[in-house]
Amino acid sequence: MIRRALGAAAALALLAAGTGWVLTAPEPLPEEVLAGPPGDAARGARVFAAAGCAACHVAPEADIGDAPVLSGGRAFASPFGTFYAPNISPSTQGVGDWSDAEIVNAVMRGVSPSGAHYYPALPYAAYARAEPQDMRDLVAHLRELPPSEAENRPHDLPFPFSIRRGVGLWKLMNLREEWVVDGDLPEPAERGRYIAEALAHCGECHTPRGPLGGLDQARWLSGAPNPSGEGRIPNITPAGLDWSEEDIAYYLETGFTPDFDTAGGEMALVVEEMARLSSEDRAAVAAYLKSVPPVE
Repeated sequence: MIRRALGAAAALALLAAGTGWVLTAPEPLPEEVLAGPPGDAARGARVFAAAGCAACHVAPEADIGDAPVLSGGRAFASPFGTFYAPNISPSTQGVGDWSDAEIVNAVMRGVSPSGAHYYPALPYAAYARAEPQDMRDLVAHLRELPPSEAENRPHDLPFPFSIRRGVGLWKLMNLREEWVVDGDLPEPAERGRYIAEALAHCGECHTPRGPLGGLDQARWLSGAPNPSGEGRIPNITPAGLDWSEEDIAYYLETGFTPDFDTAGGEMALVVEEMARLSSEDRAAVAAYLKSVPPVE
């Protein structure tokens, strides 16, 4: 009787382990999504700026400039450990040997060329909402930037967060393609939603997180603790940001607030990237932020 019970328990354990292995498997994009026209580097430069790639992937203390060297190395502290931005320049140490499809899968699905999960420090939960053609354009632009042979630094993560397979469970709970602010929006707010929610991934910093690091979308853009431990990232819903659309757009272009203060810290890098967008795109982001439901 005992042997039979033990055998049944072992079988259930194996079944549960097998089910968990299947459910947490990396899921790349379908082939039909990856197929499409070649990327346009000029359009990709605008996607690159909106997505803020250089702000994370240039070396610490390096300038972004017009042709940034995406050598990586910048540290990002979190409650789960410290992540280090990788080299994504077009070199053998970066993504120079990757196919376009491999880069798009990494950005939109968090799946490496070897089929492993990337940690969501790469904001693929936001990029999952992007248009695949925009991602192909982004890849075309990346391939025109200067190469760097800087080696990647491994993340400093304690157990169990060092087990990448567990990221598959996080994806099951948090990877969505629907808009957070759903429904029809008037132009230019609809364009602003695409930039803010998909490309610029504003929610990654400005939205509080649950215990496993997923965004609390019920408090979308309502502010969050700074992962570095210094201060708090502000509430940018209408309940916390009473600037006009013109004020917001001007801030995204110049970094100057209506109170004659200036953007600092990581936001200064974001503004440097946003300033490369068209005035219409910055106005669209401002219109979107004014349409976000207020959260006290």
